[in-house]
Amino acid sequence: MGRFWNLSFDTQQMVNAGKDKAAKKADKPQAKAEKPAAKAAAPKAVAKKPAAKKTDASKAKKAAQVVKKGAHLKTQRKIRTNARFYRPKTLSLARNPKFIRFARDSQSDNRKKFDQYTIIKFPLATESAMKKIEENNTLVFIVDVRANKHQIKEAVRKLYDIKTSKINTLVRPDGTKKAYVRLTSDIEALDIANKIGII
Repeated sequence: MGRFWNLSFDTQQMVNAGKDKAAKKADKPQAKAEKPAAKAAAPKAVAKKPAAKKTDASKAKKAAQVVKKGAHLKTQRKIRTNARFYRPKTLSLARNPKFIRFARDSQSDNRKKFDQYTIIKFPLATESAMKKIEENNTLVFIVDVRANKHQIKEAVRKLYDIKTSKINTLVRPDGTKKAYVRLTSDIEALDIANKIGII
């Protein structure tokens, strides 16, 4: 009897042990499934904070070093061999105006019609001018300020049909231009002055 009871007790113990093992195996996968999730979540949060702290600390150290030593440490000055200094050659573009600018008074009718009548304004009949006519064979005119000697010479030839040997000009203090027109030796200045009506 005792022997049978022992056997039945042993078998019962074995059955109970098998049940416990099966229950433990069933519980283990859930625990395993929960653990990786917790592990995966925890390292991310932990990994971020130290990295941020490290970067901030390293930046602060670098900034402190720059403040102590200075930013431009490796630059080297070029050794100059002469004392001539030139401005750097920069880009120079061609002019591209939005509208064409004209010179002052260049588009007026007076400027366009710059003929002999506008060049020679009137002859002078002062005492000094009369003396020039008599002694130097020279006529004196008041001319346009913009006219040059070549234009004055051409205007005199067209108006009075005379050849000139030399022309001297000056601008008077009142802003007008005076021209001394010396005639060639074969033409008398007195005759031309009579023809013009100065004398």
